[in-house]
Amino acid sequence: MSIKITGSGSYIPTRIVPNIDFASHQFLDEEGKPLPYSNEVVTEKFQQITGIEERRYVTGDLLTSDIAFYAAEKAIEDAGIDPETLDYIIFAHNFGNVKEGAIQTDILPSLASRVKHSLRIKNPKCVAYDILFGCPGWVEGVIQAMAFIKSGMAKRCLVIGAETLSRVVDPHDRDSMIYSDGAGASIIEATEEEGGILAHASTSYTYDEAYFLFYGNSYNKDHDPDVRYIKMYGRKIYEFALSRVPQAMLDCLKDSGIAITDIKKILIHQANEKMDEAIVQRFYKLQGQPMPEGIMPMSIHKLGNSSVATIPTLYDLMIKDILPGHQLNKGDAVIFASVGAGMNINAFVYKI
Repeated sequence: MSIKITGSGSYIPTRIVPNIDFASHQFLDEEGKPLPYSNEVVTEKFQQITGIEERRYVTGDLLTSDIAFYAAEKAIEDAGIDPETLDYIIFAHNFGNVKEGAIQTDILPSLASRVKHSLRIKNPKCVAYDILFGCPGWVEGVIQAMAFIKSGMAKRCLVIGAETLSRVVDPHDRDSMIYSDGAGASIIEATEEEGGILAHASTSYTYDEAYFLFYGNSYNKDHDPDVRYIKMYGRKIYEFALSRVPQAMLDCLKDSGIAITDIKKILIHQANEKMDEAIVQRFYKLQGQPMPEGIMPMSIHKLGNSSVATIPTLYDLMIKDILPGHQLNKGDAVIFASVGAGMNINAFVYKI
């Protein structure tokens, strides 16, 4: 028996927001003072570092649970299964449903329960729950689904990663340009096919690193101090990721029995192109190998950083041959890896 992704789906929002749309923003520093250079320079440096040219935002009528439902429907159809046969629905997000213009999140009921309701699943033994694990949430959901299946508690699970980060960003913080919206979903189940998940790893670093990403006030001191936005210490995150993620990936790879030269692709969380590239380069350097050309497919250029949705969306685009220049074929060995708020790191080695 192997545990595989048997179906996938994604929802890519229709609203395209190019970098030029930030030209009229008033970017401030942490002290509330205007940045000492023009927005043109800000966006140019931003694109050079992150690789992001544009991102996707949801329209005002949609919530995180809505786009998750759309992605879930596609994954169920792709797998060709009856949704009533699902044992678990695991929904990874970080901010719940935030209505456009609202200052409060809504997670009552859980977003997983809402998706199950929208799918019209009657089976009460289909257990629906949410997980908050930062950007690595979808990867962790897959690992949990695998554990349920291995233990005999489940045969088939739906794992979703969805977020509408455009509604929790400070418009006066240049880091707000990183974030985007999106949803990805996958069916995880036991099969008789070869391959599947070969090894996995998860870690949480909280002693010094817990608040590298946090909720904080707007840089505009005139804003309501009780309204909070996603904030981060970018340099600390970069240094942390570079020091910890490559080794976690390598430990996972060693447990899988797969040689590093047999890895076809690395599906890493689409956080920041320069950071992701540095992580993968160091991963190969640990084994005395150069980073192979084309090993790291990227969707961040056009889709931005949608947190938990980046990896399942990237996988869906690749498995359906929609991402130019990158395909996944039967028998390919790949690594899924992520890092994010918590600070959490996880990975799994997978054979298509």
